[in-house]
Amino acid sequence: MDTGAAGATNKAQETDTVAPAATEGAEAAESAVPKPRGHGSRAPHFIKRSRTLHLTWQIGVAIVGFAVIVAGLIMMVIPGPGIPAVLVGLAILGTEFVWAQRTLLWTKDQATKAAQRALDPKTRRRNLIILIVGVVLIAAAAGLYLWKYGLAMPF
Repeated sequence: MDTGAAGATNKAQETDTVAPAATEGAEAAESAVPKPRGHGSRAPHFIKRSRTLHLTWQIGVAIVGFAVIVAGLIMMVIPGPGIPAVLVGLAILGTEFVWAQRTLLWTKDQATKAAQRALDPKTRRRNLIILIVGVVLIAAAAGLYLWKYGLAMPF
């Protein structure tokens, strides 16, 4: 049983030889995962250099982004992919404006939470029961209609 300094140095040497290998693997894993971009403008550098050009760029992005959002809102009333269009418009605005980036992140978080709630066994069971009750009620209404009127339409 060695409790002296030699035992402590042996353990230190063992950890020194293990630690660099572990940190190299961690560094390799970190470099493989792309780091999220920070908030702010994603305009090219040559546009950011000139204040006038950058302001013009932001106005153009705002016009295009809001046009896509308005088109998405219109498509919620008429046939078309309304919600995806609104999200695309928000993503376009998010390339230049922090408030749009944060709103888009909040929306993604809410969608993830809703998906997790939908996968909850209790929620799935409740939704299945509601579906079965609805189908039974519709079948009963259709049966009652057919019993009373037959296959002829009442005009």
